[in-house]
Amino acid sequence: MIDFTLTKGQQAARDYAHQVAVEEMRPIALECDRTEKIPESFFVSMQKRFWGGAAAQGRQQAQEDEERQSNVYSVLSQEEMAWGDAALSTAIPGPGLAAPPILSQGTPEQQARFLGPYLDGQLRWGALALTEPGIGSDVAGMSTTAVLDGDEWVLNGHKHYITNGARADIVVTFATIDKSLGREGIRPFVVPKGTPGQIVGRIEEKLGLRASQTAELIYENCRIPRDHLLSGRDEGKKAGFKAAMGTLDATRPMVGSLAVGIARAAYEATIAWLNEELPKGFPAHKRRTMEETLQELGQELEMARLLVWRAAWMADKRIPNSKEASMSKAYAGALVMKMTATAVQFTAPGENTERKQLIAKWFRDAKVFDIFEGTAQIQRLVIARRLFPGIDIP
Repeated sequence: MIDFTLTKGQQAARDYAHQVAVEEMRPIALECDRTEKIPESFFVSMQKRFWGGAAAQGRQQAQEDEERQSNVYSVLSQEEMAWGDAALSTAIPGPGLAAPPILSQGTPEQQARFLGPYLDGQLRWGALALTEPGIGSDVAGMSTTAVLDGDEWVLNGHKHYITNGARADIVVTFATIDKSLGREGIRPFVVPKGTPGQIVGRIEEKLGLRASQTAELIYENCRIPRDHLLSGRDEGKKAGFKAAMGTLDATRPMVGSLAVGIARAAYEATIAWLNEELPKGFPAHKRRTMEETLQELGQELEMARLLVWRAAWMADKRIPNSKEASMSKAYAGALVMKMTATAVQFTAPGENTERKQLIAKWFRDAKVFDIFEGTAQIQRLVIARRLFPGIDIP
């Protein structure tokens, strides 16, 4: 029987994340967006809250008690964090997007070696380098190369749009060992910070998520040890491409949960504006139209959340979820655009209050959720291929 009731552990994680959003994120969101900088004190606080001593042990125990439902825990927390501020959420210390490929493709020894340091109490980040200039979401067209030279891999190529790329202690970098093999030649490699030949390029100036660091990385004869190739779980020819797709199947629901969090923040703020700031003399029939629109958007918000939960639950149960992950990301990405645009339109009258400034910020932040982790067009392609497996869909 289907049960959407959260367990005590899940509800506790959700409540804790909301507390962090209220106390640590929302108060500094506008200033961080304006300056494109995050105070060091925020990083230190987040490190203590999520990775320090008792917090880390408590999270591990909770996940063990809940059969290690790590993806469900993540989407519950990420929605609350994005409600506080999505840009700050992506900047929290931890392995970040480096973790999924290490956990799915790394050996137990590699997992301990690369992820263990994140529990030592120091400020550390991880990153994922997948996207390249000119190929966008077409992972099969990757041009970054990895050539085995004795006991070292030599990487050459160019990656961009890497969250936390300039500060990351490790970057899981996807490269091809043989371009003629297409997607079958793709492999994931762990590149530690400071490796000679790994060059940090420009830090992007963005429309939204301005406080989130987005960098480009250039690899010029970057040498890493042979055992930094993640291939412990699957030695087949398609192992690397599966790792890339498996990473996206895990992270797309996370992106969906961030979109839901921003949409919910805008939804709640618009309702509050109608109740508290609507100018006197505003036509009653226009207010009724606004209320009806918000009622419909509230339904869509619930649908987006349930799509995210299902995709995350399937990932935890090791049930193939490519279609569901794409559905959750595509639907939530479209919803957050619609919700924030509606919020901007409805709250236009009156003074430029802090609430309206946040709504404007969320509107700018929303656009990226239609783009990263695969554009809406890519999501529809993935869904179509799963719905019609016997048809060659270009």
